[in-house]
Amino acid sequence: MTEGGRLWRGGPTQDQFWSWVGSAGLQILVTIAAAVVLRWVLVRVIDRVVRDTVERGNRSTPSAGGRVLAAAAGMTDARHEQRTRTVGSLLRSIVTVVIATVALLTIMSVVGIPMGPMLASAGIGGIAIGLGAQSLIKDFLAGIFLIFEDQYGVGDLVTIGAVTGTVEDVGLRVTRLRDPSGAVWYIRNGEIVQVSNVSQGWSTAIVDVQVSPEADLDRAEDAVRSAVAGMNDDPAWADVLIDGPKVLGIEQISAAGVSIRVLATCSTDQQWGVQREIRRRAKEALDAAGIPGPVWLPNAGPGDAARPGA
Repeated sequence: MTEGGRLWRGGPTQDQFWSWVGSAGLQILVTIAAAVVLRWVLVRVIDRVVRDTVERGNRSTPSAGGRVLAAAAGMTDARHEQRTRTVGSLLRSIVTVVIATVALLTIMSVVGIPMGPMLASAGIGGIAIGLGAQSLIKDFLAGIFLIFEDQYGVGDLVTIGAVTGTVEDVGLRVTRLRDPSGAVWYIRNGEIVQVSNVSQGWSTAIVDVQVSPEADLDRAEDAVRSAVAGMNDDPAWADVLIDGPKVLGIEQISAAGVSIRVLATCSTDQQWGVQREIRRRAKEALDAAGIPGPVWLPNAGPGDAARPGA
């Protein structure tokens, strides 16, 4: 203890020190406690919302079509849970940063640190950093909106610019795709302007079944219609088809043959298997009905019938 009851030479007296502890010190403790409690409450709320959203998304849908649509939209699979938890983690980080910043500024004000010069310096520094890292900030903001809007997710087949591939990772800064050749593409989120996603919602299977120009078209349509109608009751396709195959009628007429178009709505990324099954069933039905196939032309082009067995 120094002379005059001061804690150190030129410092405050004991009375002044305890007076500060009783006023400013108490305010600091209250500010810290309030920040901790507020963050705990908000994090609990976010965790509860995330948990309820995941549980609600994992509830089963009674109808087959409803199950297919829910799965196609990402409401019952791991993608929905992953996106929900990612958004929850992002919200928790934002809450922590905002509360910590407000608490720190409050404490600095209580201590008596002049805020004007510091905020001015921080503003100038923020502008400089923003100008130098504006592309990085743009990428992060775009990534946040991509996740919130669920434009695509891991496993989706998308086209971004000139690149078509399967999404392997969706980050806040970059999106990683793998194209059919196996090459990995890293695309900055801030550079994504348009996205074509064939793995969201539902897909359309379109098949043109060709028969001979001399064939009885009514019999041919009836044979194809009877063949594909059975897919609705087939357990192997019940969870894939949203709207069963329908024969739309004659699509094209040429010297090589007549095309009968069949259309089916199915879950995402399942159209190729549905198309192959429709072709197989249509071929077997036409053969059983004795309806001839398309005619081979000696100078056949890409749209004409090809030589059998070629």
